[in-house]
Amino acid sequence: MPSLSLPEFIAAACSGEAVVSFPTDTVPAVACRPEASELIYQLKRRDRTKPLILMGADAEDLWPYVQGGDADWSVWQQTAEQYWPGQLTLVLPASERVPPAINSQFPGTIGVRVPDQPIARYLLGFTGPLATTSANLSGQPPLQTPAEIAAQFPEVVMLSDEALEQVKTEVLADLSPTATWTDIDQGKVSGMPSTVVKWSQQGWEVIRQGAIKLAGET
Repeated sequence: MPSLSLPEFIAAACSGEAVVSFPTDTVPAVACRPEASELIYQLKRRDRTKPLILMGADAEDLWPYVQGGDADWSVWQQTAEQYWPGQLTLVLPASERVPPAINSQFPGTIGVRVPDQPIARYLLGFTGPLATTSANLSGQPPLQTPAEIAAQFPEVVMLSDEALEQVKTEVLADLSPTATWTDIDQGKVSGMPSTVVKWSQQGWEVIRQGAIKLAGET
């Protein structure tokens, strides 16, 4: 497992030549530049008909990758304000900025999400939105720990232990002086994939039910 310093990790993620891994609020992710999505499909032996999710540090980083009318935007932004950061993926009409490789089966749509995980958001703030999915071989259960990911995917780039502690320190520095890592991260990891909802003329359609249930859903 390549364990890198923070600058090295960011450079690798931005290079378009590496797959990186980091924790999220659902299960650990593997990620790469959107235009390099083929790297993840090869790594996971994943069917190209299964799209990847575009993950960003905040909603403003993700909106350039989607397009729609004013009424649509109003609903999308309200939903994002209510559930992001969080375990909800919104599948929306894709803008021309989305590389076809991230969703070759349905190139007109893109799944977007802001995770409720401070390490993930910190890293994504440097790299910009990344194409992501769970860390596992396709069809197998998601891997839950860095050690499991390293054993399955020795080529995947991760932060070194020292770099991880550096990130935690910098995240905590932006919060209350009395905050601890347990305070801000405890209870946020569900261990299951995000809820996925797709926008249509009739509103939100649940594609995959996870920890989040939209208001009004039964």
